[in-house]
Amino acid sequence: MDKKADSLARLRRVEGQMRGLQRMVKADAYCIDVLTQVSAATKALQSFALELLHEHMATCVVDAAVKGGPEADAKVKEASDAIARLVRS
Repeated sequence: MDKKADSLARLRRVEGQMRGLQRMVKADAYCIDVLTQVSAATKALQSFALELLHEHMATCVVDAAVKGGPEADAKVKEASDAIARLVRS
């Protein structure tokens, strides 16, 4: 499976988890069960974000670093900012 198809499949699974959470809330599921599912969905989304970040660093950032100059600095800052956002979330 190519990377885009894999990414879309992972996002569809997260989307399914979100729909499952909505069903749980509608059905007045036990709070701890809902929280357990929230945790699972959060971890799945974080895992997707880390994989996406890895791909960005392995391609865009590396390519810019090879070229050097202001583009390299911009890509490193962009990646650093993205990491900071992920850490804060």
